Amino acid sequence: MKKLTLLMTVIFCSVVFVQAQKAPTVSDPNIVPTISPEQIEELGQQNQNDGGRAVIVLDFEGLGNGDAINDFYNGGTSGAGFSGTNYGVEFGVALGLIDADAGGTGNFANEPSPSTAMFFLSNSTAFMNVAAGFNTGFSAFYSANVGAGSISIYDGLNGSGNLLATIALPVNWQNGSCSGDPTGDFCNWDPVSIPFAGTAKSVTFSGVANHIIFDDVTFGSLTPGGNAQIPVSNWAIILGLMLIGTFIVVRYRRTLA
Repeated sequence: MKKLTLLMTVIFCSVVFVQAQKAPTVSDPNIVPTISPEQIEELGQQNQNDGGRAVIVLDFEGLGNGDAINDFYNGGTSGAGFSGTNYGVEFGVALGLIDADAGGTGNFANEPSPSTAMFFLSNSTAFMNVAAGFNTGFSAFYSANVGAGSISIYDGLNGSGNLLATIALPVNWQNGSCSGDPTGDFCNWDPVSIPFAGTAKSVTFSGVANHIIFDDVTFGSLTPGGNAQIPVSNWAIILGLMLIGTFIVVRYRRTLA
């Protein structure tokens, strides 16, 4: 039985590896970033939030392209020396990535809060520590094109202690079925909500490196972004439903007349 399980694991990993070699990556190695440090700081200043809010939304604006997040949200700096609002949040392995349309190397579009998101390159898991702890739920947006990912919440730091909750993140990449802003292969973003009991102190983000990306990481709310945001990629569906509804109402009134 153990040999069969090992064989199936090897086959699964091999299939994922082959898929990863063929599929587009989150960070496009063929793009040369053009965004300046001044422009990066401007993105951050446009999205500064009050560190005393009950609902914390990490939109990653103000981070450099391929920039290690580190203590950017912890009263310190990122790997490139940028700093954001001090939420008491520390990241490991995770990197900031700027949309190519904004001068970075990000192969994504329709991101919930333009123009920066979070991904990882060197590992299959990144982590977020909140030393003071948080409760009332966790949420985020994600986009993935190879292999299922996951988000897990623990009551200890660095993904230690008791597992409070976990959620699988299936592939949601829609090849050719959604449009960019104006470009980007990772253009479909799905919201995920994770309720849990207790006090959480860390979150792990898992998936195939450079094939999964996250934005509007939110704690203290089950709604990514802290309100009823709708990913840009879903507006076409909503607009279509509204037009159909309008047509039915107009047609009904004409029938009565």
